[in-house]
Amino acid sequence: MTHSDIPAAPAPSASTPSGAVIGLDIGGTKTRGVRFEAGTPVADESVGSANVQNVTREEAVRNLAELFGRIGGGDVAQVYAGAGGIDTDDDAAALAALIAPHVPGAKVTVVHDSRLLLAAGGASTGVAVIAGTGSAAWGRNSHGAEARAGGWGYLLGDEGSGYWLGREAVRHSLRRMNQGLEPDDLTRALLDSCGVDHPNKLIALFHSPQTGRRFWAQRARLVVEAADAGHAPSQALINQAGRDLAGLAEQTVRQLGIEGPVILGSGLGMNVPRLQEAFRGALAAAGITDVRVLQQEPVFGVLQLVAEQG
Repeated sequence: MTHSDIPAAPAPSASTPSGAVIGLDIGGTKTRGVRFEAGTPVADESVGSANVQNVTREEAVRNLAELFGRIGGGDVAQVYAGAGGIDTDDDAAALAALIAPHVPGAKVTVVHDSRLLLAAGGASTGVAVIAGTGSAAWGRNSHGAEARAGGWGYLLGDEGSGYWLGREAVRHSLRRMNQGLEPDDLTRALLDSCGVDHPNKLIALFHSPQTGRRFWAQRARLVVEAADAGHAPSQALINQAGRDLAGLAEQTVRQLGIEGPVILGSGLGMNVPRLQEAFRGALAAAGITDVRVLQQEPVFGVLQLVAEQG
């Protein structure tokens, strides 16, 4: 996938770094890479995920090789990568080791992907909330203290995420089946999308090695479409997703002792107005009103993060 219309990068808070900088946003579904030269994005490409929590190491290696083949390695001063599941220094080092061969001599920094989101929102302090394939909140206050909520992965959490919505669509369909009810609009859309003809077949498909986190996260769009068409249970699911994400944000805000801003980003967060409304409403009820929806992709926060490093 080529991003032909490369948006302007945000102005960093310090001087623009010299030399080529590559920013990577490594999500559960895709890896996006942008090459900046003299602070200007000159290449922007996406490939499959290079997150080893979502794909095999071999697949991650292949996807990174494809990406750097498109955006170029070679003369690069720094690579700044944000990825989900970066919870320890060992996690960061393992991913950096996959990146380093493509950029000999470059400084490679790997952080949790929520840091990209906050920077892309033009903030150096505040809370970033990821609502994409997975979900997490991360924040920092003016004293440099950091806090996180969620980001435990789909087996332990990821509430309000694309995966969560996809799974809940399956659960909704199975409950109706158990109650002897005919498939409704959401169930019919789900069956068509999955290529099966009865809700009972969703059980084996859900547990099949042929499907996984990405597959079910991609079914979130069916919930969004059904909600937009007036399907009340789908509307309730999206409203719940917004409230759950707001809960992650509120927890992080309280831990840091700040008032905001809270910045909502990633695929669901940036593109589903109903979820945004529920998110804002739940935070407003908690007394948090400085809430923003990210207006550009998180990877464009890289220049600010590089500049902050000095």
